[in-house]
Amino acid sequence: MLRVCFHGAESTGKSVLAARLHHRFGWPWVPEYGRDYCERNGTDLSMADLLAIAEGHQLATEALATGMPDVLISDTDQLMTAAWAAMLFDEIPGALLAYPKADLYLLFETDVPWLEDGTRLFGSTEERRRFGQLAETMLRCAGVSWIRVGGSWEEREAKAITAIAEALAARRR
Repeated sequence: MLRVCFHGAESTGKSVLAARLHHRFGWPWVPEYGRDYCERNGTDLSMADLLAIAEGHQLATEALATGMPDVLISDTDQLMTAAWAAMLFDEIPGALLAYPKADLYLLFETDVPWLEDGTRLFGSTEERRRFGQLAETMLRCAGVSWIRVGGSWEEREAKAITAIAEALAARRR
């Protein structure tokens, strides 16, 4: 099983693309647990909330992984929750960095318009840039394999499909 995580700041197309690839290829995806959590509990988050989001996402990931699909897409993971912790509290609990990592991370750039959806917090150009930089820093600190994904919506989809196909081919060799 190839575990692929869509990673990056808010409003960069991660959730939409995860759903599109699920419908196109049948790859299961773990939706962004933090979005559901914030819709239920609000966006005034504490560090305890972020730790609960991380654990909820892990449980959802484990549940979908039991089917052993060829590809499992995760709409963010605990490394992105670590970026949230850094963004909100200038602190990163070690627990967020200790979770299992995906095989491939796709880092979505902030080069598309920001859209308000009721759960997003950081829409200014400066905030988006900082959040995007923190997301990249988490990937670098974790030492995981990642590829940058940017451009138009069509370019993002094409880059993601190519990256996943190449990772699958490498795994099968």
